[in-house]
Amino acid sequence: MTDTPPEGVAGEEPTQPVGSFPESAAEMANETEVEEPEVAGAADGDDLQRRLDERTLDLQRVQAEFLNYKRRVDRDRELIKQNATYTALAPITEVMDTVDRAREHGEVEGGFKAVVEQLERILAGVGLVKFGAVGDPFDPTIHEALSHIGEDPDVAVTTCKVIAKAGYRIGDRVVRAAQVLVVDPVSGPAAGAPPVEPVDTVDVPDNEHENNENNE
Repeated sequence: MTDTPPEGVAGEEPTQPVGSFPESAAEMANETEVEEPEVAGAADGDDLQRRLDERTLDLQRVQAEFLNYKRRVDRDRELIKQNATYTALAPITEVMDTVDRAREHGEVEGGFKAVVEQLERILAGVGLVKFGAVGDPFDPTIHEALSHIGEDPDVAVTTCKVIAKAGYRIGDRVVRAAQVLVVDPVSGPAAGAPPVEPVDTVDVPDNEHENNENNE
């Protein structure tokens, strides 16, 4: 004898297990699970961009610091080179003074002349430049005035008239100022004014003055 199900039981849909979600709730959960990674991915992208910008600024700052350091090193290296050249060449200026005096007396001849010319070429090659000539306007930054020797109507400013010792420089740096004797322009209100020519006068005889008075 077979058991027959009770009435009302046959054909009913199986009941939902206890603790399970309905289909609509499951679909909502699935949609939420799909949307959460997108939000998380956007947040990660913003954070990555922010960190990239920070690293870019750090690299730019490090590059600027390196360029400034390189400039300082190059400037210090050039300064050390100039100081070494200055120290080595400063005493040679006294030797060149002796050469100049010998040349003024016509004693730079023969083999000595060849040595002098070679020495001058070497000094010019390392940057030692001679300056100071008669007629140069006096400049206290490169000239040392040993004496004023009066006034000269041919000059408009204080001018080097005699060069006692030539000056030398390396680049813009003065190794030794030129030692000079200077003249000043003529002082006074009439300085530079053209000379006044005398006016010719005619002597009139006394009898001519008397005749003019009688006629009146």
